[in-house]
Amino acid sequence: MQTNTSTNKKTERSINDAFASKFAKSMFLTVSAIVILSFIATRMFTHVDLNLYGYMVGTVVFIGGFFYRFIAWGERPPTKILIKKGLKLLAKKSTPKTAVNHLAIYDFIKNRGLYRWVQHILIGWGCVLACLVTFPLVFGWMYFTMDDNGHYTIVLMGMNLMVVKADGLIAWFSYNALNISATMVIAGVCMALYRRLKNMQARAEQKFIYDFLPLYLLLFISITGLLLTFQNVFLHGWMQPQMSLIHQFSVILTLIYLPFGKLAHIPFRPVSVFARNYREHYGEQAMKECKVCGDHFVSVEQSSDVIEVLGVNAIEFNMEDGFNLAELCLPCRRKYRISRFSGFATHQVKVKEANQNARG
Repeated sequence: MQTNTSTNKKTERSINDAFASKFAKSMFLTVSAIVILSFIATRMFTHVDLNLYGYMVGTVVFIGGFFYRFIAWGERPPTKILIKKGLKLLAKKSTPKTAVNHLAIYDFIKNRGLYRWVQHILIGWGCVLACLVTFPLVFGWMYFTMDDNGHYTIVLMGMNLMVVKADGLIAWFSYNALNISATMVIAGVCMALYRRLKNMQARAEQKFIYDFLPLYLLLFISITGLLLTFQNVFLHGWMQPQMSLIHQFSVILTLIYLPFGKLAHIPFRPVSVFARNYREHYGEQAMKECKVCGDHFVSVEQSSDVIEVLGVNAIEFNMEDGFNLAELCLPCRRKYRISRFSGFATHQVKVKEANQNARG
């Protein structure tokens, strides 16, 4: 057993030594996997659409930006603990339900209001639908061939998936999937812009680069995408090559920007399942009592992890009263900090804050 373990460690070390960093290793393995899958799917590169070459380059750049951000974020001590323990808890029975709530129906947003929930459903699923159509086409994982009898053959990963009528329902949805997703995104973005222009709290907190720019980029991509269909159907292709380039550059620009702006939460969102599993699992085991008021506020595991992370960062919050500041609930923690300045033991006052459970 010890021999196998040492052999595995040596193999892992030799693989890691071949790369300058985790970023280089991730990029090499991912791009290699994409190339291999494309080689298989396109039947040895015999079905490559060079018109989609720009999207392919933009996607590879996006992958690089995503790995850069994710690895930098994942190397932080709190994130390391969350990912490490979250991976161990993926086998929980509640994981599928949590994944559906967080990644499919956005149940956590529904609690904030129906308007915001519909807005996120339209934007989120509009983008997901567009990606599910675009990326397989860009890398050649899916394409269509047409027979002389007016039927299309849908080819998936190099295998003939099905034959459909050129004027049938499945073919219609295939032609218009991106138009449907663009319409969903436009509706969702318009709802988001309306809220940001009318809601006083949003107006006070928002910034153009962080809050408005991502919405404008999604809106521009969706409108130019619909214009391509409009030019093809109603204008017989007039100015379509020019609009195709404009649309392509807007997509590439957004892909490059995506990992470094507000839209980065889209590819990062699956990690929220780890966080939910972490809170639920350790919360069921044992809850931490506040050292002052005795209320249960987090799990014992989370409290210990917070103290551990603070120690890793050489931050000590051990108080003279014999407890760590992380062992207090938020209301008592705030009152304790006030007591350090006022000289009065405000944290020992039994009266709770009037708005301690406020939402919003």
